Amino acid sequence: MKKLLTAALMALLAVVTVQGADNDNSTRRERNHIVDGNRFYRQERYADAEVAYKKALDINPNNETALFNLASSYLRQGSASGENVKEASQILSGLAKNAQDATISELSFFNLGNIAFNGKDYKQSIEHYKNALRKNPDNDKARENLRLAQKMLEQQNQDQNQDQNQDQKNQDQDKNQDQQQQNQDKQNQDKQNQDRNQNKDENQPQQPQQQNQDRQTQQPKQQQGGISRQNAEQILKTMENEENATRQRVEAERRKGTAPGRNQPAKPW
Repeated sequence: MKKLLTAALMALLAVVTVQGADNDNSTRRERNHIVDGNRFYRQERYADAEVAYKKALDINPNNETALFNLASSYLRQGSASGENVKEASQILSGLAKNAQDATISELSFFNLGNIAFNGKDYKQSIEHYKNALRKNPDNDKARENLRLAQKMLEQQNQDQNQDQNQDQKNQDQDKNQDQQQQNQDKQNQDKQNQDRNQNKDENQPQQPQQQNQDRQTQQPKQQQGGISRQNAEQILKTMENEENATRQRVEAERRKGTAPGRNQPAKPW
């Protein structure tokens, strides 16, 4: 994978040579500056190449060859997030859309694809590679990089889905743990309340039982202050004897009053 990407970057950083020249002094001067810039570029003197390309652009700001090569020199000097890369991207975006030279437009799309790829924006890099192939269907490097970017996008999506699933799983676990902790806290609170109520019942005075005991202890005192059980029984027995005597006397009088020949009423005749 890295080997394929390296090959793509070499194509990204190639410069375009000057195609022909007329007799105009300005055009000749532009061409000379571009030739100097390309020489510095091949010598890896990228800052010097940048200066030479800018001299050509001072003469003709619309020189597409100088613009493309300047973008390449920026990329050689800049990091993936540096200002030079931003400058190069702006130049290449303009050339990709508006360049009169179809080759420069194709290579600009291709280089934009590699910039997006290095920034892990695989979806955008795929679009740039496709546009490069529309300009030139025979661009094998663009086709190889397109397949690579598609694989990387697929892997990126899988990783994102796994991360999302793991995040959801972690959230569910945290939620279950919180629920379990809440249930445990509620159980502990219920147990504390139950123990507190039980201790309260055990420490509370037994008033009804105490009062009942007080009544039982008071009854003998009342009996001691009145008549004894023996005297009460004697009184009951005396009353019973008197009732029996009265009953016998009444019975005797009744029998005496009903005897034959005594106090019988006179006959009417």
